[in-house]
Amino acid sequence: MRRSERLVAMTDYFKENPYTHISLPFFVKWFGAAKSSISEDLDIIDAMFERLGIGRLQTSAGAAGGVQYIPDYDMELSKEKIDEIIELLEDPQRILPGGYVYMSDLLGDLKQLRIIGKMFGAAFKAYDVDYVVTVATKGIPLAYAVADVLRVPVVIIRRDPKVTEGSTVSINYVSGSSRKIQTMVLSKRSIKENSNVILLDDFMKAGGTIHGMVSLMNEFNATVKGIGVLAEAEDDEEDRRVDDYISLLKFQEVNEREGRIQVARGNYFE
Repeated sequence: MRRSERLVAMTDYFKENPYTHISLPFFVKWFGAAKSSISEDLDIIDAMFERLGIGRLQTSAGAAGGVQYIPDYDMELSKEKIDEIIELLEDPQRILPGGYVYMSDLLGDLKQLRIIGKMFGAAFKAYDVDYVVTVATKGIPLAYAVADVLRVPVVIIRRDPKVTEGSTVSINYVSGSSRKIQTMVLSKRSIKENSNVILLDDFMKAGGTIHGMVSLMNEFNATVKGIGVLAEAEDDEEDRRVDDYISLLKFQEVNEREGRIQVARGNYFE
């Protein structure tokens, strides 16, 4: 196999298997190439990954040595992509009655979800995470996009118990926006005790839902390593019940009467 063919095959393998430790003999046997040639191939791929801002190859020496692909997403590239999403969301046609903004198409766009997943993946890449946790329903596609980058399972908190979930743990919490008492339910089999989790949601106002998710994780003795929200509302910052979180977007103004939406980059870019 020619070097050009090996580079394509190896790059595809790394992209499909991030955070997976791969021994050099694996590639030597696969391609029937010398170890020195494989090492040169890895240097080329590593340089290109870093040049594109999409990660790097991490090597380890010794008998158990090998290489693994650590995904990343360059900050300048992230700013460029998030600005494109902002332009998309500032369309006045997205304003719904009551001052809400239509975002369902964004959460259903696989191309945009992959980009968003890479941004959150870069934000949480240094964390030792066992699960990505979200609450039904709009946060589900977002959670899967991030979990795909981090290569961990997704756990979905429900609003009401399902017979197919088995025994469950439930808590009551106060919704930050409506100030109503609501319920969260999670199967006892969903998360192993003492796990590390990332919490994700599509939108945060006062943070009541996120605060409830943190309380539910405490019931499993799980450690919340990070919190991510796709978008937050700037006008609720004073009453916010969550302090330590990462947001990609911030809605500064939604004026239903004048048909105006103003969106800025979230605190991740600060």
